[in-house]
Amino acid sequence: MPMAVSSQHESKTRLIEAALSVIRTKGYSASTVEDICESAGLTKGSFFHHFRSKDDLALDAIRYWNTVNEKFFADAPFQQQKDPLQRLFGYLNLRASILTDEIPEFTCLLGTLLQETHETHPEIRAACERGLATHVDELTRDLKAAKKRYAPKATWSAEEVGYFIQGALQGSFIFAKAKQNSEAVRQTITHLRRYLEFLFNRETAQ
Repeated sequence: MPMAVSSQHESKTRLIEAALSVIRTKGYSASTVEDICESAGLTKGSFFHHFRSKDDLALDAIRYWNTVNEKFFADAPFQQQKDPLQRLFGYLNLRASILTDEIPEFTCLLGTLLQETHETHPEIRAACERGLATHVDELTRDLKAAKKRYAPKATWSAEEVGYFIQGALQGSFIFAKAKQNSEAVRQTITHLRRYLEFLFNRETAQ
């Protein structure tokens, strides 16, 4: 019996991971249950054993994406930096380091889903918004600490800069899809570094 439970859990995870890849490759509307099952190497029977619909799978995929990404960034080496500004530069350096030739590997599931579902799927929109807000909150924490240390009299808020960073990155993912390469994202990250240097009157640590 424990083996069967383990196998069921594994098949559900395979379907979720397949959905992450298929949706970021084809978009949400164009991705079918058949596409996801084929990518996972599983049957539609297995799919409907775990999920009522593609929308149901999307909500689980968002939760899975958020959990994996929160751990990825929380465990990153830059988090060991004592200086909050160096943590921000480290975050951008990590973003640059994961760029590959495969666009679905570095673009964001949440942004992809929001572009298609924000008016038609309120549950998916809300789940994506919560995921993005959590990520902005993590940036805001370091931005507040860096502002207190280096720019205490500045009139901008840490939260609005956090949203600006995420907005710039999400926009660059759209251009990556349009141009079919990662150069727009790489350039955006370079300019975000310069922007932080300007805000805090500091140079990027190597």
